[in-house]
Formats: sequence, structure tokens, C-alpha cells
Amino acid sequence: MKLTVFGATGGIGQEIVRQALASGHQVTAVVRDPAGLTVRGKGLEVFRADLTDPEALRPAVAGRDAVLSGLGARSRKDAGVATRLTRTVLAAMEAEGTRRLLVVSAGPVGPEPAGAGLLDRIALGLISALLKDVYADLREMEAELARSATDWTSVRPPRLQNKPVTGTYRTVVGGFPDKGRFIARADVAHAMLAMTDDPGTVKQGVGIAY
Repeated sequence: MKLTVFGATGGIGQEIVRQALASGHQVTAVVRDPAGLTVRGKGLEVFRADLTDPEALRPAVAGRDAVLSGLGARSRKDAGVATRLTRTVLAAMEAEGTRRLLVVSAGPVGPEPAGAGLLDRIALGLISALLKDVYADLREMEAELARSATDWTSVRPPRLQNKPVTGTYRTVVGGFPDKGRFIARADVAHAMLAMTDDPGTVKQGVGIAY
């Protein structure tokens, strides 16, 4: 497939690029600073662009089978960036008629797991209060997706870890895995690539965890 990756210098973005190249896909990595992308490989195109200008992004998404985005806030002070940048990506995709989009959101943005215990609910409440601006941003981002013409999927992980890919995670379309507290960035990337051609995840939030 021909894939475009936004947020390609981030933890999940670089994993998407690395795994996609290893699977033989053609990958366009959209970056502000090419020096921040450490992944190399056959089939990789590095596209330098200002992520605030939809017109500048149109060549990066034209004719692609799917667009995958790891864009988002890296801290509370960055709250709002996910919505703003995703809105730009959506405008570029809609202008080019590119439909498939997968983005990273967060577990607390979706529904509470049906089997969540008291401690899990308390922990979720504390985290949601601490990161309320970040989660508000992600909810607005998901609202932008729902209003768009794209075939979107929002992947919602819990706490992220820097560990190797396992491929043994659990996913729940429209919900979240019971007692799922952690997931490796590499496994989030793995899941996003697997969902790219999965019609069951289109226009859905998908919870993912171990």
C-alpha cells in the first residue's frame, strides 16, 4: 500500500514508519524537521511541510491508500494541537479525495470499560482530571473526524510504554478492553497498520490494551 504518516518523528509515528517499511509498503513520512526521523529504508519518502497549511499537505496525501497520524499533545501545554493539526490533515485529504484515516487518541476519551473495578474508575477519574485539557482536545479532534467525509478510525490506547512489538494486545471496537492499563507504542503502531484495511473499524473508536 501507499501510506502517509503524520507525526512521523514521534514515538508511535516512527514505529508506524518502521513497521510499514518492513512490511513492504511505500511510506511518505511528513515531518517539520527531517533530522528528527531516524528511520531509513527502501520505499521511504520524507516530505517536509508546514502542518498548518492544507494546500502544502495535498501532495503528501494525494493518491494514498491510507493516512496514519500520530499527531497529538506531548504535554498539557500542547493541548489543542491534536484538533488543529488534524483539521489541517482532513482539509488536505478531502481536497484530494483521499478517504482512509487512522489517528491516535486516548483510552479515557472513549466509554468506560464495562468490567472496570472501583480502583480502575478512581484512577481513570484522577487521570482525566489531571489531563482534562488534553482529553478535551482529543474529544474535539474526534468530533472533527465524525464531521468529516473520511473513513476514519480513532485508536484509543491507555498508558504508553517503550517496549518491543508483541502483537498480543486486545482491541474493542466502540469500547475498551477490561483491566487494560498499558500498551507499547510499537503495538499501537502494529494495530493501526492492521486496521488500515479493516472495514469493521471504519468510523469507529477502537480501544487497545494488553
